[in-house]
Amino acid sequence: MNIATSTYKQIQGWSWLKRILGAAALFGFLSTTFLYMTPLGTNIRMFLANTVIETQHRDWAWIFVGTKKRDEMINAIGLMSDANAKEPQDLSAITIRKHEGELTKVEDISGSGWVGKKMYVYDPRALRVVVPNTVGQGERITSMVQRTGAVAGVNGGGFDDPQGLGNGFAPVGVIMSGGQILYTGVDGTVPQHVVAFTKEGKLVIGKYPIDELLKMHVTDAVSFYPRVIANGKALPIEGDGLNPRTAIGQRADGVIILVVIDGRQPPYSIGATLKEVQNLLLAEGCINAGFLDGGASSEMVVNGELITKPSSKYGERRLPSALLVFEHPDKIQVPNIWDGLSKIDPGGAYDNPDYIADMQKQHANKPKTTSTPNAKAPATRTPEPTQTPDVIETPSPSPVGSMTPSPSGTPSGKPTVSPTPAVTPTGRPSVSPTPGAALGETPTVTPSGKNK
Repeated sequence: MNIATSTYKQIQGWSWLKRILGAAALFGFLSTTFLYMTPLGTNIRMFLANTVIETQHRDWAWIFVGTKKRDEMINAIGLMSDANAKEPQDLSAITIRKHEGELTKVEDISGSGWVGKKMYVYDPRALRVVVPNTVGQGERITSMVQRTGAVAGVNGGGFDDPQGLGNGFAPVGVIMSGGQILYTGVDGTVPQHVVAFTKEGKLVIGKYPIDELLKMHVTDAVSFYPRVIANGKALPIEGDGLNPRTAIGQRADGVIILVVIDGRQPPYSIGATLKEVQNLLLAEGCINAGFLDGGASSEMVVNGELITKPSSKYGERRLPSALLVFEHPDKIQVPNIWDGLSKIDPGGAYDNPDYIADMQKQHANKPKTTSTPNAKAPATRTPEPTQTPDVIETPSPSPVGSMTPSPSGTPSGKPTVSPTPAVTPTGRPSVSPTPGAALGETPTVTPSGKNK
């Protein structure tokens, strides 16, 4: 009798429970062997780690590759993003043509495992950076579009986002609108990653100090990265996972292309890689392109209606900035809601209305238990009282994210006190980048609470 026959007969004598446990153990052994002992398994683990690194929970990537490798991957992404941002743009290669006819056009797009929207903006001068109109909290893009009368819009730059439940009021990097510096976390001489527009409507993507942006006649800007196309050529990409994306590019004729891809919602849409979006923008003829905040922040609004599906369980997020399209952009006045503030509270679970309502609902639906009298006790015994429901504890405010904005309209771009908090890129979701490293510097390895 050979070993296989002997083993088969032995297994036949096992109980069903023993067979199930044995099968689970065998599956675990084979899966672990495949993931850690084969090249394909290693590639899968790296891909999963990159996907997690691009979220606010980047520290959990150690599960797939270990803490040392995770930190090396995060550092490599930051170094590559900085390297890609250094090449000067040849703005003379862009010729803005006179706008005639329709201002925008929206098309459905799809790829392997993802769906999204693509918007053409035929006059780049129609785009403006808009911010919330209430101190202390961000604003949903649908609200911004409806409030300002915009034609359409997408989410903008990154923000500090504790537990992925931030209030959307603590930006990272810089925010400019209409030539005014609304917010900056660093001095005007410190380079920061930006997605910006000059007064002529030319898209500027890279790492620039505010002082240089002003010399370039930049009027509107937010902070995010990476840049993936510069002067018509594709730039190398370090680290790439599947996530919701928001990207922007400009063709040589000045036309702006905005891309929003839904994700984290299988089987509807899992998300796209940075490379997939880069290829899409190259195919559209973009000569300069990069990413805006991604992850749960990614969304597109047209005529006041949300036309994409944000991945957050609470729907649209409150955000600190948006890129909106206007018929008459020169008439739009954007207030500086950060002017005069010495500290900014990024919020968190403790003050997120959607989260609090969700917790209260779960608590209300929790069944109440009543003690049953002991059957052996005398019939006259008094039953035990109904148990008191548990009390919901409200999380305390997060200490992260205190920062000081620059006064409105100051050309120097100098902050009054502290620098921008650290943040993760979700091109790399929400910078609400972890948001992992300050956008003006190489991202640091910081466990986050983002993404975004």
